[in-house]
Amino acid sequence: MESLISGEYLMSIDSIICLISGAVIGLLAAQLFKGWGFGLIGNILIGLIGGVLGGAVFNNLDVMNLGDFADPIVAGLVGGTIFVGIAGLLRH
Repeated sequence: MESLISGEYLMSIDSIICLISGAVIGLLAAQLFKGWGFGLIGNILIGLIGGVLGGAVFNNLDVMNLGDFADPIVAGLVGGTIFVGIAGLLRH
């Protein structure tokens, strides 16, 4: 059984794009929901984690076919958004 996040995926440009888009979501969440999240650095870190997890899930499911760079951007944004939202709900 293969793990969700493989070494091959982590070394790809897709994972870097997912990291960046997850960080952007964390940054936006920190700016939009001041006092609700984990602060600027915390939200960016949570967005990074969510971006990588979202990218790994989308990569393993192979559900998207938007384009070479659009797939990891959308996967990172979705994963980061979900992860930041869940973390914010669990905090409150």
